[in-house]
Amino acid sequence: MVPRPSSSSPLLQPLNFRLYDTDMKSICSRYGSKKHSNIHHSSTTFIFSGNMCRSSVSTPIHRPDHVSDESLETKLHILTSGGRTIPANAKILASASPVLENIINRSSDKTIRILGVPCDAVEAFVSFLYFNRSNQGQMEKFGMHLLALAHVYLVPNLKTQCTKALIPKLTIENVVDVLQLARLCDAPNLYLKCMKLISTRFKSVEETEGWKFLQNNDPHLELEILKFIDDVESRRRTTRKHMQEQSLYFQLSEAMDCLHHICTEGCTSVGPYDKELSKNKGPCSKFSTCEGLQHSIFHFANCKKRVNGGCVRCKRMWQLFKLHSSICQSSDDSTCKVPLCRQFKTRGKQVKNKKEEERWELLVRKVVAAKAISSLSLPKTKLDQPRSLSESINCHVSVAC
Repeated sequence: MVPRPSSSSPLLQPLNFRLYDTDMKSICSRYGSKKHSNIHHSSTTFIFSGNMCRSSVSTPIHRPDHVSDESLETKLHILTSGGRTIPANAKILASASPVLENIINRSSDKTIRILGVPCDAVEAFVSFLYFNRSNQGQMEKFGMHLLALAHVYLVPNLKTQCTKALIPKLTIENVVDVLQLARLCDAPNLYLKCMKLISTRFKSVEETEGWKFLQNNDPHLELEILKFIDDVESRRRTTRKHMQEQSLYFQLSEAMDCLHHICTEGCTSVGPYDKELSKNKGPCSKFSTCEGLQHSIFHFANCKKRVNGGCVRCKRMWQLFKLHSSICQSSDDSTCKVPLCRQFKTRGKQVKNKKEEERWELLVRKVVAAKAISSLSLPKTKLDQPRSLSESINCHVSVAC
């Protein structure tokens, strides 16, 4: 693991008010400052141009059309950690960054120190201040450093570009460090992407050096991450439960359609009492549900334990008949051919247990809603494999709660 610098090692120049954080120094130090530590003090004088910091003896300056000769006069110098000096125009820097404007107005010194980041990153930063754009190579190489600089010196356009550039580059190895930087630099989109990656690949992230360092040095952020993961799992459980409930309501709605179909038209082996079943009649489109209902109706008609309430299978069939009567829209009870429909409607007018009745009415409303959605032919997403009809009826009361 790359050692973190002490709190005394500078990342960015303190500007008489709080512009940087010790943790930010550590993050930026891990990403680049160590490999650039061998940069020696250069005595070459650099002239600022469109391509940044070319030697004064090499090529002439390429000036944008909107910048005059007077505005390109060098009025101050930017000093980097490697000892490199970058001449720059005070007016351009002040117009691009309110923080730099404050420094320039308050200080008589013509030198601005931007320390703790690679020299090339500072050059890329100043280049953006001049031309309001950066190339892909600079973003790939110095994205984290530029994000820190954009946050400290209040350059929102650069901050947005850095955030967009860093999101596709997130990996298991760097996500913890990028998360820390996003948190310090107030980059919510980047922060959320990091959190989501950590929550989905937490087992792998736990093995990284960044996570181990975080555990030892930032317990508050560790707790924040664990809470986020717990919230994600809680939402997943809630969503899964909701999907299972919706699947159950759709199955009960389908069972109601099949029960009405069996009692009015007839299916393969069960039909209305006043009609004879056609021997050539094939299975219906919902035969998987219809078949189970036909077996249950056969059992209900012949079970000897039904009267005393000792048969669980008959109780489930009884609940199906009751559910049908609750959603039946027939104005004349004599027109409905589903057994027990009129009897259940009559019993429903009598005084019953209030709490149980509320739970039952909730179930009825949800089944009616599922029936309406089914009639619109909307796609039904089912999280798990479909339950059997008996399982659906068995758990409908708990779902209604």
